[in-house]
Order: sequence, then structure tokens, then C-alpha cells
Amino acid sequence: MKVTIARTAGFCFGVKRAVDTVYQQIAENPGVPIYTWGPIIHNEQVLADLEGKGVKMIESIEQADEISNGIMVVRAHGIGRELYERLDRPGIKLVDATCPFVKKIHRIVEEKSAEGCQIVVVGSSAHPEVQGIVGWSKIPATVVENVEDALQYAPEPGKTVCIVAQTTFNYKKFKDVVEKISEKSYDSTAVDTICNATYERQREAALLAEESDVMLVIGGRSSSNTQKLYEICRQHCPKTYYIQTALDIGDDWFWTDASVGITAGASTPKNIIEEVYTNVRLKF
Repeated sequence: MKVTIARTAGFCFGVKRAVDTVYQQIAENPGVPIYTWGPIIHNEQVLADLEGKGVKMIESIEQADEISNGIMVVRAHGIGRELYERLDRPGIKLVDATCPFVKKIHRIVEEKSAEGCQIVVVGSSAHPEVQGIVGWSKIPATVVENVEDALQYAPEPGKTVCIVAQTTFNYKKFKDVVEKISEKSYDSTAVDTICNATYERQREAALLAEESDVMLVIGGRSSSNTQKLYEICRQHCPKTYYIQTALDIGDDWFWTDASVGITAGASTPKNIIEEVYTNVRLKF
């Protein structure tokens, strides 16, 4: 049985940076309460380890308001301006681990909205990264999730439309959405803000899936980019399975001469990928 791990599988730069930031704060500040705004990573195993080290996750402004001292780490997804300013107060050391690529989108949205441009964010309205991006617009922004939304979008006459994307959005779908919006507005600008690492991960996953009899996609159930990888792989390999750890692998998924491909979302640690690889190899 041939087993191949995608070169781009696992932690992306932004996620690794955020996770490393939390562990660094733990090491440098013994005894100091450490919090993260939302899950620092969409991976249950890493979150459990951080919780065991005393890190607490904050998911509402009410919880945050009760904190009088400690360190608050902003995750890679980033947050909106209003929330950022509310968290940045006396007694709280705010450590911003927002991915630099997401920060770039914040700056674009802030500057273009200040110029009076209509802001369109292509992505999932429920995703924290998109919610954070919208929070940097000085005027109400519109979130477009798919071509159907784009067809319904009605730009305000006489105003420029600035289109940006969630960093983990599917590149082809982004292009399709931009095309539909551009047909509605003669004055629109699309900024391709999809992370190059995301594009490469998706492209490599598609190529590997085409060559594989079985495809394993590893990642947390709440990971948006892993879900997109799964959808892409399923298009090219019907026997694609979404797993979180080696414990999820089915005994009847493989056969002696099967070609197995493995990829993983940006929130999947290297050790979990290696455990899956080892477990698959032991099947035959």
C-alpha cells in the first residue's frame, strides 16, 4: 500500500505563530492568568493541552468584562476594532496574535471604507475571521458567501465597491463571486486576499486526491479550511474521509494495493498527522 502525505499538510504560518504565542506567554508569565479570545486553534487536542496548563477561553464580552487582570491573547482570526479597543484596558495585557495576512485585510477594509467605498467580504458570515474583518469597516460591510448571494447583491449607485476575501476561502469560488459582482458595478476593485498557503494546500490536495484510491483529510470538526479541503478532495476521490485523529480511521477503508493520500487543515499538529500515517501503514 502506498501512503503519501501532502507537503502542505498541517500548521500554517499564522496558526503556528498564534499557538506558539500562547505557549510563550505561559512560559514567560508563571502564575499570571492567561486567556484567549475564542479557541486559539480549531483542534481539540491542542485546546485540551492549553486548558491543562491553565489557559482559559473567553467567548463573550460579558466574560471579558469580568476579568480584572491577566493576559489576553487574540487568536490568528483577529477581532474587530470595537472589541479590540474594549479588551485593551488597564490590568489586561493584550497580546495580538492575529495572522499578518488577516491584519492586511483589516488595513485594506479600514482604509477603503474611510474613502467611502462599499466593502464586500467574500466568506462565511459565521466565521470569526470574517466577523473580525467586518469590524474594521467604518461603514456597514456586506458579507457574500456564494454566487447566489452575489447575484442578489445590489451595490449603491455611484460608489466604488471593494471586494476582499476570507483568507481560507476557495479561490475558484472567489473568482466566480467577483465576476458576478463586477457585472453589477462598473467601478469595483477585487483584492485577492486568499492566503497563498491556503491556495497551495487546496491545489496540492486536489492533485493528490486525483492520484489516490483513498483520501484522508485530518482536522477539527469546526475548522473551516479543513472542511473546504474535504469538499475539494471529495470532488476528485469518492473515498475521502474526514477524521480528527488516528482513532477515527476505519479498518475497512483500505486494501493491500490501495494508494492513500493524506492532507490536513491548518490547525492540525504534526504529531497527529504522523500518528495517522503510522496507523495507516500498519493496516497492511
